[in-house]
Amino acid sequence: MAESKPDILLNTSDLDLLNEVSTAVHSIHDLDEMLRNVLAKIKDVFGIDGASIALHDPQRKELYFIQTIEELADGDPQKMAEMRFPDDYGVAGWVLKEQQSVLIPDVTKDSRFTKKLDLQQNLDTRSMICVPLKTRKRVMGVLYAINKLAAEFSQKDLRLLEVLSVIIAVSIENARLYGEVRQYASSLEKENYRLKTECQARFNVQGIIGCSAAMQRVFALLDKVIDTDTAVLIQGETGTGKELLAKVIHYNGPLKNKPFVAENCGALSDNLLESEIFGHVKGAFTGAIADKKGLFEMASGGTVFLDEISDMPFSMQTKLLRVLQENQIRPVGGSRYRQVNFRLISSSNRDLLEQVEGGNFREDLFYRIQVFPIVIPPLRERREDIPLLATHFLEQHAARLDRALARLTPAALEALMQFDWPGNVRQLENEIERALTLAGDNTEITPEYLSERIRPSAAPGGHLEAAPATLKEATAKVERQMVLEALRQSGGNRSQAARELGLTRQGLLNKIARYEIEL
Repeated sequence: MAESKPDILLNTSDLDLLNEVSTAVHSIHDLDEMLRNVLAKIKDVFGIDGASIALHDPQRKELYFIQTIEELADGDPQKMAEMRFPDDYGVAGWVLKEQQSVLIPDVTKDSRFTKKLDLQQNLDTRSMICVPLKTRKRVMGVLYAINKLAAEFSQKDLRLLEVLSVIIAVSIENARLYGEVRQYASSLEKENYRLKTECQARFNVQGIIGCSAAMQRVFALLDKVIDTDTAVLIQGETGTGKELLAKVIHYNGPLKNKPFVAENCGALSDNLLESEIFGHVKGAFTGAIADKKGLFEMASGGTVFLDEISDMPFSMQTKLLRVLQENQIRPVGGSRYRQVNFRLISSSNRDLLEQVEGGNFREDLFYRIQVFPIVIPPLRERREDIPLLATHFLEQHAARLDRALARLTPAALEALMQFDWPGNVRQLENEIERALTLAGDNTEITPEYLSERIRPSAAPGGHLEAAPATLKEATAKVERQMVLEALRQSGGNRSQAARELGLTRQGLLNKIARYEIEL
């Protein structure tokens, strides 16, 4: 053991060794590879049989070898890989406990040395240096140098190994920290993926995008009805996505492996519509050259979607009511009824109850088809969904057109959010596709690429109204307008306004204070 450490001058080869070890530590990212290189350099430069590192496992109170370059008698350099021993055992245990280096010229004369370790038995250890691997926080293990091949170990050898041990200890500690960071990053990545999946499930149900309170209510209704075969009536303005919602219900429900058959009730004449829905037999009318199955038969246990059912002629409404009551259809020109089995989803861009009250739709049929009503709000009533929808359509059409993804400038986004969108989501998608086409290679969508009626209007002085500078400002402006509108419609009733906005009463009060809204 070295009681004192006199000043020892390092020569050029010593400095080269330190430089090579330092370079190896910083240039090789794989810990095992780095240690193999470092220990090999130590072995060659010091002229020794072998060098090895044992790390401390404080929980198990053990030391274990992580690398060795020893030339074992049986020629197996991996024999040491899993070797573990008590942390108070032998020379290593003493060095770990005392946190001091030790130089042993003759191990047979040192009581701390033991031959019970396979490594030392195979190497026939004669002399050794063992130094602690210290970091600022702790002693993490020991570094061995075994059997000087020429002469004996010197104090200079000891001092050099102590210097190298600091470099090696720091590199191992950094590698451990890096491993923990990678593990943490991996867990964050998994958590991010989980949250994104939940976000997509919440804001993008099979293509139905929305984060507004109004759309959250629609999603909540979907959760209730998807797993059933209940008849659904979807009401909403043109372009709100009624057929898309019908497909979501079908393809996520118990009938997803069965057909989904759709028909627009306002697109065909009375005779053609009857033939499409109920089918016909050969010779039923001019052009009926063969039997044809109608929608209900083609559905065959699946879903029939009758789009814009409010446009169905009164005579067809009567026949449809019978089908729903009896689960039987009679093809045009046929004399026999056929059994059918299907789920009915209907849609209307008009308020069907108003149609019933106006005498334009059968009341008994209305109650048959609206077992579970869902109303899709128009886009002007969920403006906070516009950024989500616009981004989705930009990504979708950029991929289709094989173009770089463009972004909306704050001014363009403000213009989109201010527009009322009579054509709703369908109109917004068409507008985004048009703007992207006009933008060409430009990766920014500015107001000049939008339709004239959507661009910011001129102020009385002839200047364009200043658009918010950032997305946050644009969103805040829309949010303030929505709060004002909700308060106006509720007559100042804050609890009612909060419910309409999907907020708690305190949440609404916070927004009133934030936007300095005076009531």
